[in-house]
Amino acid sequence: MWSIFLPLLLLANVAVVIVLITGTATNTETETETAGENQSVKYKPVAIPDSVSFAGEPVPLGRFDSRESLDRELLVNSYFHSQTLRLIKLAPRYFKIIEPILKEKGVPDDFKYLAVAESGLDPRAVSPAGAVGLWQFLRGTARDFGLEVNSEVDERYHIEKSTYAACDYILKAYQKYNKWSVVAASFNAGMNGVDRQMERQKADSYYDMLFGSETGRYVFRLIALKLILEDPYKYNFDVPEEEKYPVINTREVVIDGPVSDFAGFAAENGINYKLLKDFNPWLRDNFLTNTNRRKYTIIIPVLN
Repeated sequence: MWSIFLPLLLLANVAVVIVLITGTATNTETETETAGENQSVKYKPVAIPDSVSFAGEPVPLGRFDSRESLDRELLVNSYFHSQTLRLIKLAPRYFKIIEPILKEKGVPDDFKYLAVAESGLDPRAVSPAGAVGLWQFLRGTARDFGLEVNSEVDERYHIEKSTYAACDYILKAYQKYNKWSVVAASFNAGMNGVDRQMERQKADSYYDMLFGSETGRYVFRLIALKLILEDPYKYNFDVPEEEKYPVINTREVVIDGPVSDFAGFAAENGINYKLLKDFNPWLRDNFLTNTNRRKYTIIIPVLN
């Protein structure tokens, strides 16, 4: 009996050994191929320019702390691929609105990157602290700078009007500090917050002061966004012009009385309610009482 089964057992063992050897070879080949593929993906440090400025003021990159702070923000934003790609696509649409207002008000063009840092160019952005819109105004600050804020109209969501208010804040802060970098920091920390740190640290330069993490990184983040958005390809973002979001042609409709139903208003103007609210997010309800008969300009997209 054993003379029959023993040869069969030996053959089975040989088969198992062959399978194991073949499987090991296959796994080794697969691992080698995968390793070869992975070798083609390399993550490299971001090149830091020899010199850079913000709003015409040189950044002290000769100091290790400033250089490393900028390096951090360049790394964060150049490797945050999905968000940075989206910003590159959105920038032409919103910069076309923001840039002429900054120029009109005499605010350096670099301050457009505050809107990028504050809201990610999202006019509907709302922070956990209740800051709203492209420039992230709190309710009280918005009213201080002339924006209407109530249950039906919230001009913090109004791109043009909130940009004018932001310019007024920036210019007021510049009269106080006379340094654009400190002005930018105050947009994040508030003027009172900057004043406290100036008094406490006996310093008046942003680059010489210790702030909390958010404000301490803020100006360097603006500079990093500026560098990347001015020259995306240098930071490995290849976005053809035709893939950037287009600037939509619009027309204006002025109203000076109530509107009972904005869905009907939209239909009368050849669009739907969604598009009406997309282009006028400052309208916070589906009606407007307007008992004071104020004039409001409604933006209507021109559809092809």
